[in-house]
Parts: sequence; C-alpha cells; structure tokens
Amino acid sequence: MNNAPEDETAVPGLDPQAALRWQLQPRKDSPWLHEEVASRMAERLQWFREKPTSWLHWEPVVGGLQAHERVRAVLPGAHCHVAAVQLQQALDATREPLAATWNPKHWFRGKVPDPVSEDTRVGMVWANMALHREVRPMALLRRWYGHIETNGFLMFSCLGPDTLRELRAVYARMAWPEPTHPFTDMHDWGDMLVQSGFAEPVMDMERISLSYSSAQTMLDDLRLLGRNLHTSRFAGLRSRAWRVRLCEVIEAEFPRAPDGRLLLTLEVIYGHAFKAAPRERRDSTTAVSVDDMRAMLRSGRR
Repeated sequence: MNNAPEDETAVPGLDPQAALRWQLQPRKDSPWLHEEVASRMAERLQWFREKPTSWLHWEPVVGGLQAHERVRAVLPGAHCHVAAVQLQQALDATREPLAATWNPKHWFRGKVPDPVSEDTRVGMVWANMALHREVRPMALLRRWYGHIETNGFLMFSCLGPDTLRELRAVYARMAWPEPTHPFTDMHDWGDMLVQSGFAEPVMDMERISLSYSSAQTMLDDLRLLGRNLHTSRFAGLRSRAWRVRLCEVIEAEFPRAPDGRLLLTLEVIYGHAFKAAPRERRDSTTAVSVDDMRAMLRSGRR
C-alpha cells in the first residue's frame, strides 16, 4: 500500500527518467504543435479584464518561443520571470530584442527575464503543454500556486486522453506495448486544481485532427513532437523490419480523409484558475448579542 502524500504520488505508467531525457533534448526551436496550442491559449487572455503586471513562463523553449513574444506583446509592461530545467538556454532564448534606436544611451543587448526563485510571486503563471509529461502533477500545481499572487491566475494547456487514439488502437490490435503513457482527463485536472488550492477552475478541450500523406511522414512528425514515456514501452531499439511492419499496419488500418490522407487525433485541454484571497477562519459557534439578534429578526434575516 502506498502511503505517500497525494502530491508525491507519481502518474501511473509515466517513466520519470524518460520524461527528464525528453526535457533535456537539445533544441533551438519549439515544437510546432506547442506553438499552435499556445497561440490559441493566448487568445484567451482577452477574457481577463485586469491584465497581470507580472508573469512566469514555465519552460518557454518547449512551451513556445513565438508564444512568448505574443504574450509579451499582449502584456508589454508586465515583468517576466522564467523557469526551466535548462535555465540558461531559456533565458537566452527569451531575451528581448535590441532596441531599434540610434541613441547610444539606449543601446543594450536586450533585457533578459528574471529566473524564478523560491519567493517569486507573479500575477500569472503561463504553462503551455507541460502538465501531461509531469511525473507528480499535484506537486507542480502546488508549486505554481505558491508563485501566484492573491487574485492572480494560472493558464495552462496539456494533452488529453483521446490523443493518438488511432495509434493506440493499432498497437492494441498488434498486442504491442502502449505507444505513449496515459493522459489525464480534463475533469480530473479540475479536481486537482481545487485540491491544490485554486478557485474557479475553468476547463475545456478541443480535438485537433492532423492529416498525413504517409505513415512515414506521420512517424517523423511525432518524433519531433515527443517520445514514448510509458514505463512498459518496447525496451531498446526496434528493427527496420518492425518499422516497416508498423508503417504497413498504419497505412492499412488508419482512418483517412476524403483525399486519402491518414488522420490522427490530438486532444488538447485548456485550463485556467485563480488564487483567491484566503477565507477567514470561523469558529464552529458564533456569539450574537441579544440586541443584534432582535435587529436581525426585525429585518427579516435569520
């Protein structure tokens, strides 16, 4: 029986070492899918009447460097912090561009966001496509909660359980290990947000259908987007013959668009939640004076 605290319980089937290796992959650009999801998430910033004066970008290189510029444009005066496993790479990648001026007083190398520290407090935490690969998401949610100011908010996105359902079906029919670890449902994310202290969580999702000209093109694209992080994945490398067989099965069994292109589903979950002001603690019994009680009764209040 596992007696570990809830926030220390790992996601079943998610290999922590494999997740860390993927995070440490050298990359110059952000995955195209992450940029697309981030652009859709950035549109939701218009829902908030009061824009944050500071924000924390969680893993900006993986989450989306183009998205970083877009959020910075929406919040031009907001102070930015950055958190990343490869911190220096993230700070260099999010450096603001040089000032376009001939005035020598304004020549500089570009302002760099501040690295996050234990006491960093911001109006918004922005975390794009990060939670679905987090081994202990409750611990991360509580860490985000700790970085948010009162009345600030969290905005995040991640992959949902319908992601790669066509590929999962193929692997199941072939009795192969899972092609990816299981993803969490948006309702469960909502529950975890509340358990982590957040208020008013709003969750929604969309399914994105990708089309490919061939199985090989699909697999190459998936290779750029991520890795199989399942603990029960195939051990070691597969042979060329297995790769050929995989492509044959995909070509034969995947659904197709009217133009014949292969179709693959992604489920993207979006969420935001607030850090509300702490409620005053009340005793189990409340003392009310006789005069106050009479006044309440006269006014019709109970």
